[in-house]
Amino acid sequence: MRAEKKTLTKEYLARLNASPFFIVVNYQGLKVGQLTELRKRLNKAGAQMLVVKNSIFRIAAQEAGVGDLNGSLGGQIAVVTGQKDISVAAKVVKTFGAQFDRLKVKFGYLNNQRMAEADIMTLADLPSLEALRGKFLGVLNAPATKLVVLLNTPATQLARVLQAKVDREAKVEAV
Repeated sequence: MRAEKKTLTKEYLARLNASPFFIVVNYQGLKVGQLTELRKRLNKAGAQMLVVKNSIFRIAAQEAGVGDLNGSLGGQIAVVTGQKDISVAAKVVKTFGAQFDRLKVKFGYLNNQRMAEADIMTLADLPSLEALRGKFLGVLNAPATKLVVLLNTPATQLARVLQAKVDREAKVEAV
């Protein structure tokens, strides 16, 4: 293998090893300006897109332990990787694909598990990890909040009864 190809293989391998996920997309038909816009959107989401050479990416994927991608790679492909949440990156890819109708998701991997296009689109419909954590904490917090209200209710009612008695006595004395 030529030195140039070895360098590309190492770069692809480093990206695959640094990311818990990758999404392979076919970008055929997109213009340079559209690809630049997609890259900007992905950067805001904490992900990157790299246009790859199929044969070299196949070698890098095998070295990364992803598995055999023969037959899966064809056409003009790019790989989306990231350090953060896959659902945010998938959401960007999905909305961009719907907007420009040229970007097609082929497949992806999450923690070395292959995902079909439908799986990635399902992940794109999920809320972000932060939103899910917030909902989870709300679910955990709800019983504690109800318990505090339940424990405070008798004391609050007793305080109201006593206040009403004091108000009534003050009214009687005023007359």
